Amino acid sequence: MLRASRESGSMDAFFTSDGDTFVATEYTRGPWDAGLQHGGPPAGLLARALDRRAAEAGMQVVRLTVELLRPIPIDRFSVEETVLRPGKKVMLAAASLRRPAGGDGRAGDEVIRATALCIRTAALDLPAVPPRVSALAGVPPRPPPPPDQCRPFVFPFFAAETGYQTAMEARVAAGSFGAGAMALWMRMRIPLLAGETPSPLVRVVVAADSGNGVSVVLDTARWTFVNPDLTVYLQRPPAGEWVCLDAVTHPEPHGVGLAECRLHDERGPIGRSLQSLIIQPR
Repeated sequence: MLRASRESGSMDAFFTSDGDTFVATEYTRGPWDAGLQHGGPPAGLLARALDRRAAEAGMQVVRLTVELLRPIPIDRFSVEETVLRPGKKVMLAAASLRRPAGGDGRAGDEVIRATALCIRTAALDLPAVPPRVSALAGVPPRPPPPPDQCRPFVFPFFAAETGYQTAMEARVAAGSFGAGAMALWMRMRIPLLAGETPSPLVRVVVAADSGNGVSVVLDTARWTFVNPDLTVYLQRPPAGEWVCLDAVTHPEPHGVGLAECRLHDERGPIGRSLQSLIIQPR
C-alpha cells in the first residue's frame, strides 16, 4: 500500500534524488526477483533525460529504443547522456544508467541504455485525412473506452506485496488476462522522481514496458518471458496521465517472442511499442 497521500505533499516515488545520483525505491520492484527492478521505471528515468534534451531543441521524441543490458538491482544510479547526432530537423541522443563507480575510480556498470530519435515540430496546415489501417486488417481499430468506464485490474504475478504493480493504477479496456491479448489503461500513482511531475513521455515509457505483462499468454508459474529491449514510436506528443496498451504477445517454440502494443491516450492513438521476448521455462 502507498504510505503517503497526495494531500500530504510527501508522496512516495519510484526514485529519489541524492546529489547527482538517483536511488531506486521498493516501488521499482519487478515480478521476477524481489531484488530487481521492473524495466519501466529505469526506462522512464532515461526518457526523462532525453525528453528534456529534445524540448530544449524544440523537438519531439518520436522513437525511443531502450536496451536492458543486465538485471537492474534496486540500488543507486547515475544518468549519463550525450547527443550522438546534432541537427536542426533531426537529432539523435543517448542516455545510460550506471551503478556507482568503484573505489578504483572506474565508471560503474552500465545496466540500461536508451537512444532517442527526435524531430523538430512545426505548425502545418494539413488537409484532413481518414484513419489509416493495414491492408490486411480491413477495418479501423476501435478506440478504447475511457478509463473511468473500465474495471480495475491488478497484475497477479508479482510475488512481493509492494512493487511496480502497487505503484501503477490499471483498468481493463478490453479482453481478459491470460488470453494473449488485452487492452489496459495504466497510470502512475506516484511520480518517477520525488517532488517532480512526470512528463507525458515518461508516463508512456513507464507503462509501455508492461506490454508483455498485459498480453500474457503463457502460464507465469511455468514460463518466464523477459524483454531485453523496448522500442516506443510516437506519432504525436502524448497528453495526460493515462496510457492505454492494446497489447498482444506472439510466443514462438524456438524460445523467442514479440509483444506489441497500440498506444493511446485519452485523446486517441499516439503510437506503437515493441518488445523482444526471451522465453524459457522456470
